[in-house]
Amino acid sequence: MFGGNFLPSLWSQSDVPSPQEENHPFFGIRRDMNRLFDDFFRGLDVAPLIAAGERLSRFVPSLDVRENDKKVNINVELPGMDEKDVEVLLTDNSLTLKGEKKEDKEDKGKDYYHMERSYGSFQRVIPLPEGIDAKKAEAKFKKGILSITLAKTEQTKAKAQKIEIKAE
Repeated sequence: MFGGNFLPSLWSQSDVPSPQEENHPFFGIRRDMNRLFDDFFRGLDVAPLIAAGERLSRFVPSLDVRENDKKVNINVELPGMDEKDVEVLLTDNSLTLKGEKKEDKEDKGKDYYHMERSYGSFQRVIPLPEGIDAKKAEAKFKKGILSITLAKTEQTKAKAQKIEIKAE
């Protein structure tokens, strides 16, 4: 009969009480508690909290991209995965990583049986600079780390020219 939300009003459907709720002796307490929580959360951006919850529900591998004048190195953390679970695709302007993580944990005892399964697929697209030599691309997988080395073409190396900065 008498429900309460005690969450910021931006999460609740409606703050308009029904006639029955308005006459209930605890309605005033509920209204005051809702106002207290609204005041507490006012000014806080709760969108990152919601986005964090969504990120936790799917697998997104961490990566590190480093570039110099000769090559691009990419290291991807893929704990609990094997090289057969990952696909690497190179196009003219991007590198696409696809994979699926499957994990089964089973624990048996005398009086119990416990099993957990988790699955998650991912796809990451990494934009690349112009002039990657696809014929010299290498990918290695060791202990959950995928290391990709992409060499730049000689033309790309020659294009870069340092410009001297003059003080005035």
